[in-house]
Amino acid sequence: MSSNLDYLNPSLQPLEDKIASYLAAEKELQRAEVQVSNLPVQEADEKASADSFEQRPPTGSFEQHPDEVHNELLNLRDDLTLLRREIIAMLPVRDEWVKVNLGYGPSRVGAFRTADSSEAEPEYELRIVH
Repeated sequence: MSSNLDYLNPSLQPLEDKIASYLAAEKELQRAEVQVSNLPVQEADEKASADSFEQRPPTGSFEQHPDEVHNELLNLRDDLTLLRREIIAMLPVRDEWVKVNLGYGPSRVGAFRTADSSEAEPEYELRIVH
């Protein structure tokens, strides 16, 4: 019989740290997605503002901000994929919940087999309840 205090086990600390990093990366990805969705509006505002002052951009200059935002979005997606794989590899069991301490009582994390994965090479999805 497992104890309700198993989630306080110090051996789970590396997993908890990795999950905290994953959750922070998820929030950053959401912010970046909002920023990408707002780019057309920002560009239109900047163009309208520039047109009202009749200024031309300096010779040889080009807009880098949209490219930077898109690159940041791609990097965050890659980071999330890597963190997801690392967390799944760190989990002691599959298709079961593991209690972890994310700082505000027991939370749960688990790797569950996707419905369309094969028996030979199962694919797992990460689920976190916090």
